[in-house]
Amino acid sequence: MARIKINNLNELAQINPKRLGAFEIIEAGLNAIDTQKVVESLISVKDGVLEIKDHRFDLHDFKRIRVIGFGKSSCAAAVSLEKILGEKINDGIVIDIRKAGCNNIIGLVGTHPRPSSQNVEATGQLVEMAKDTNQNDLVLVIVSGGGSALLCWPKEECDQGERLYSEFIKTGGTVEELNVVRKHMSSLKGGGLAKLLFPATVVGLVFCDVQENCFENVASGPTYRDETTVQDAQTVLDKYGLAGFKLNETPKEKEYFEKVHNIALVSNMDALIAMADKAQELGFKPEIFSARISESATDVISRFKNLRDHKTAILGGGEITLTVKNGGGSGGRNSYLALCSLLAMKKGDIFISIASDGLDNSDSAGAVADAYTISKANELGLDINDHIARYDSYNFFKKTGDLVFTGPTGANVSDLMILLNKNE
Repeated sequence: MARIKINNLNELAQINPKRLGAFEIIEAGLNAIDTQKVVESLISVKDGVLEIKDHRFDLHDFKRIRVIGFGKSSCAAAVSLEKILGEKINDGIVIDIRKAGCNNIIGLVGTHPRPSSQNVEATGQLVEMAKDTNQNDLVLVIVSGGGSALLCWPKEECDQGERLYSEFIKTGGTVEELNVVRKHMSSLKGGGLAKLLFPATVVGLVFCDVQENCFENVASGPTYRDETTVQDAQTVLDKYGLAGFKLNETPKEKEYFEKVHNIALVSNMDALIAMADKAQELGFKPEIFSARISESATDVISRFKNLRDHKTAILGGGEITLTVKNGGGSGGRNSYLALCSLLAMKKGDIFISIASDGLDNSDSAGAVADAYTISKANELGLDINDHIARYDSYNFFKKTGDLVFTGPTGANVSDLMILLNKNE
């Protein structure tokens, strides 16, 4: 089984060999949430019974097994499901940012983070398959991060969703708030897909990219009974002064969810525990201070620095709140957070923040920051505060040589962060 690796590790370590320990810890986290590893360790077929964690489904009870998926883990998960179930899978469709190499499951490609007509077309094919289900079907639904954009139906939702994303990113609102609105603009999110698949037996395989244990928010909860209302969505829009969006209520009837089994397979806590174990193995004192990071970059850096000490590995997971008030720069949340960390850097500090899917709104996963980064920036005449103000973290770290590249990992459990202090 292939391991997820940092592709430019040698180049990054040449700048400062002391970074190696931090990168070993990051790689341990990435490999703990590897989609292929997760699926093949938690799902199996024995004597005609499908076992998923502590759930059992007798395959003799069904005439068809179908697979539906969406999000950045759906491609890798679909490939692994075919290895496990083989020809028992009758058909399926998954929508990812890359194409699945499957036999009976069709892989379709969509756009992220902004929805597009490409996503609508792909989702339309998935909807037609879903409409054809019946009570004799077992439908395995791969639900993973990125699904809120990739699963887009009807076209009106896509049109609204693109505008909502563009306007919402300027407000500083949370992903949770964004998903409340998304659920109420869609016919599939917020339990809409479960209603469409009724009366089939539905198994949601959830790869969590949101706050720990908030699995119902992944991809805006298409297989979960939604507890929020249209009024909740309108309250979010009113809070941030957003207008002109058409909302609809999500299905509340319990009958649509009686044969739905949502199973959480992995979250960022799995990655953070593996990172803590690796840190301890390397002689550091690990501390997971949060798996639910959602504050601003300034607040997150403050929390990290207040916990650091000699030979510590401070670990965190989640997504910072980023309010992009003006354009012109490039980069994502992780490289921006790493850039802000330079303002609080102390001797022996090494800070890394990466997107677990390997794509930090760019071709990089994120960035590493330490004293060597500051020295290189000074040598090149780079102004850290100027790049922060222009949200131009990618170009800053490209010039200093501190971008981290993994390529698409096929996993997605939110961002992973580490502040390692090696002051000896």
